[in-house]
Amino acid sequence: MSHYREGAVCLQTGSGFFRKDSRPSRDLSVLLAAHQASEAQRPLRWLDLMAGCGIRGLRWGLEACPESRPDLELWLNDADPDRSSLLESNLQRLQGVRGVSLTTTNWAAERLLRQAYLDQIFFDLIDLDAFGCPNALLQSALAVLRFDGLLVLASTDGRSPTGHDRRAAVRHFGAAARAHPASWELALRLQLAVLAREAWQLGRGLEPVASFSEGRTFRLVVRLRQRLAADEESQLGLLARCERCGDQAVQPLLKLSGWRSCRCTDGQGRWAVTGPLWLGPLQMPAVLAQLLKLADPQLDTLSVAGRLLLQRLQRDCGLPVCCWSTAELASRLSLAGPPPLEELVQALLSAGHQACPSAVMTGQLRTDAPMAELLQQCVQHVAGDR
Repeated sequence: MSHYREGAVCLQTGSGFFRKDSRPSRDLSVLLAAHQASEAQRPLRWLDLMAGCGIRGLRWGLEACPESRPDLELWLNDADPDRSSLLESNLQRLQGVRGVSLTTTNWAAERLLRQAYLDQIFFDLIDLDAFGCPNALLQSALAVLRFDGLLVLASTDGRSPTGHDRRAAVRHFGAAARAHPASWELALRLQLAVLAREAWQLGRGLEPVASFSEGRTFRLVVRLRQRLAADEESQLGLLARCERCGDQAVQPLLKLSGWRSCRCTDGQGRWAVTGPLWLGPLQMPAVLAQLLKLADPQLDTLSVAGRLLLQRLQRDCGLPVCCWSTAELASRLSLAGPPPLEELVQALLSAGHQACPSAVMTGQLRTDAPMAELLQQCVQHVAGDR
């Protein structure tokens, strides 16, 4: 088996599923752990629920825990017993790390979470890197997550939340999912809505820390709060889009009423509604800025791609909700090409609107400007660019 180097570790990946391209998400997980270790005043317990070759847990132990706090429990679990020897071999480097205790198991994820709850074992950080849709595990995971703890969640279920399998969206998310130019973002918001409802059923609140995707895997980091924030339920709602004219509208469930008319002047437009989905922020820029400062160049904690990801997410908190593809806007106007994104954003800001480039999908901006003004600005900036 070949060896693979990442951050401060060198290990064998084995014959199981492993993606080198997922390093930015692992970098984020390590920095989140390091940030938690730097602030917590209590012993910490971190769980990699689907550990695979053990790379996340190994990096947590070698890169995220300062020597000043020798009170860390690392739990690494993988349901495949055939990977146990590889996992134990890779984790040998942690045996000599002072104050770090290690627990490895080969249980089904649901069994481990339920047994932890029965034993009243709670975790400060849970990394749940699932194949397919992880929703069946969410309540069990949140039930053993400490207050202010972090859940790092991955899902490879792309078809249902992006509107390509609407029946599966109803089954998995209890929601309607429609095709949309900002499909990756809507998939993340649908997943956040499920997380929020699961947390609320436990009487807890939820804060998104980071949300991103490359189109194949949808990744979220959320913080569990002891109580709901004021008016947190208003973050759940519906997003409507008219395929014919491209107009968009948003309504919170708490204030749900009739939809306004779209921009179709002949009255033939029809809203396609997605949701319930999360209408709140997607990122916590202040936390992401702190993570960038924590990156240790000597340990190679943050790759170039990981740094670019954090910098991009830091510039877009995820509000306003409505995202617009500049290529689609140009196509609707029969323009030669899309308007320069940064120029369009600046023009909308100067006009008194909220606007920024989307951090979730390239070539898109989010704004609260009415579509009529957005189209007018597109025409002006394409004409001015010639």
